[in-house]
Amino acid sequence: MLKKLLTVVVLGLSAMSFNVAMAHGGAAAKHGGVVATASDLGFELVSTPEGVAIYVEDHGKPMAPTGLKGKLTVLNGAQKSEAELVVVGDKLEAKGLKLAKGSKVVAALVTPAAKAITVRFTVK
Repeated sequence: MLKKLLTVVVLGLSAMSFNVAMAHGGAAAKHGGVVATASDLGFELVSTPEGVAIYVEDHGKPMAPTGLKGKLTVLNGAQKSEAELVVVGDKLEAKGLKLAKGSKVVAALVTPAAKAITVRFTVK
């Protein structure tokens, strides 16, 4: 009986010391924007003088958004604005949109393989 109790205690203590690795935790913004994850990818929403840019990362490494397309919707209170997202170099851009503190933003993307990805941001 003592041997069984000792086994249970040792197994319990070893389970408590087990560290769980979090593969997709909240990544830090690299371009001064707001970060969100979707479909195992990281997305950073950044305000630019011309509108809005989205940078894409795959497991922490920059990913060229080649072939991605979609639409960006910005909700500022009751005001709704939309623009097409286009690939420009290493990012997606939507011209003519303005972000304000508290804005809710939805990026509706489609991959070259026709997979839909929806990314939601809240501007801080």
